[in-house]
Parts: sequence; structure tokens; C-alpha cells
Amino acid sequence: MLSSTSTLDAAVDAGAERRREAEADRILVARVQAGEVERFDQLVGKYRERIWAVIYHMTSNREDAADLTQDAFIKAFQSINRFQGQSSFFTWLYRIAVNGTLNHLQKNKLRRFFSLEKIRDDEPVANLLDQLADPGDASDRRACLSELQQKLNEAMQKLSTKHRTVVTLYEIDGLSHEEIAEITGTSVGTVRSRLHYAKQLMQSDLKEYLGA
Repeated sequence: MLSSTSTLDAAVDAGAERRREAEADRILVARVQAGEVERFDQLVGKYRERIWAVIYHMTSNREDAADLTQDAFIKAFQSINRFQGQSSFFTWLYRIAVNGTLNHLQKNKLRRFFSLEKIRDDEPVANLLDQLADPGDASDRRACLSELQQKLNEAMQKLSTKHRTVVTLYEIDGLSHEEIAEITGTSVGTVRSRLHYAKQLMQSDLKEYLGA
């Protein structure tokens, strides 16, 4: 188990890495804005998989995720000269992708599912299951997660789009409250409140699986 000092050091290291990443992105964006449009391909390569994963977990449709990911990068490229660096490029791009996906879901009134397809013990989504009964060994865990898939889908169906969005960004992609607030255009307090409400509702629906 990590000590409080180790946890703090890890957080500091992660923050420093995010700052280095943001600075590297700013340099690339500046070069794109200066006319080196081919540099945008580097940003696409860097973030395509992460953007696709977020959209997929919001839509549970691979074709839609692919199309919406492409749309997000097209919109980002078309708007690149309006990016002024007030937030990180990463946050700005995620905002475009999330808003585009929300508009798509609203327009098409699609059914949304919470996918556990990529879950691993070391991924952020595992935090959502912290209070679930310990399934024991790895094979039992796989069986438990398979059963939970359907139950979690049903629980996610009861969440509004705004609550489902923060759950996806926080639990699936591991974004911070501050990053989610920037992406969704809300306050950190609102993000925390939505996460708390969503988790309580889902845990209520999954109470039969909770440990004593």
C-alpha cells in the first residue's frame, strides 16, 4: 500500500507530466496555426485512441465512435485558429468530442450502455466497483464482471446524459474533477455532485452485489 508521501509524489509527477504534455501540444498547435498543417497529424495520432474510447463508452457503438472521433478532429482542425491556449489542447479537444457526442445522442435518442469491455484492475473504472463484494480469484472476478455488465448497463440507463458523461470521463478515462469541469463547462463542485449522485444511484441498483 502506498504511503501518503508516495501518493503525493505520484500526484506531483502526474501533474508535471500533464504540464509537459500541454506545453508540447501548444508548440504543435502554434506550428499548425502558422501554416504547418501537417503537424496536426501528430495531435491526431496522440489522442485518437483516447477520444475514441471516451466516445465509445458514451455510445457503446463502434461505428458511431469512429465517425464521431473523426468529426471531432475535423472540427478541431477547422477551429484550430480559435484555440488561444487558455486551457490545454487536450481539454479543448475533449470538449469538442464530448459535446459532439452529446448532440449525437440527443438527436438520435440512442440507447447508451456502460461498457466493461476494457476493464482491468489498474484502470480508473475499477474504482466504481470498490464497494462490491470481493469475487475472489481471477476467474470468479471475470464471471462477476460479466454479470455486472448487464446490471451496470441498466443502472447507467437511469442516469441523465450529464451524469453519464461525468461517470465516463472520470471512471473510464481517469480525468480529474478539474479537467471534467473544463470539458463540460461546469464547476468542480458540480462535477463532484454529479459523480456522487450517479455513484449512489448505481450502488443502490447494485445493492444485491454489495458486500456486507
